[in-house]
Amino acid sequence: MKSAYELAMERLEKAAPTVQLTDEQKAQLAEIDSTYKAKIAEKELFLQSKIDEAGLKGTFAEFEELEKQLTSEIRRLQEDCEEKKAKLRDSFAK
Repeated sequence: MKSAYELAMERLEKAAPTVQLTDEQKAQLAEIDSTYKAKIAEKELFLQSKIDEAGLKGTFAEFEELEKQLTSEIRRLQEDCEEKKAKLRDSFAK
């Protein structure tokens, strides 16, 4: 007798079959990840130095603004990364 989990997984597999990726496809996805990790690190280094300067100067409004900017830039880059990977995965399914 199958468990509820096994039955649910079978239904899920029928509704949305798992796509097996080739090594080349995995490498393409990893390349996107690598590129965006580098972009995020670059933004963090650039803005973190400005945040540190603002903290030392005591300009807390600028400090908070730069922290918000850093957070939004990281979020935007992560969303861009996931969007590109989703498009690439969609092209694999075709």
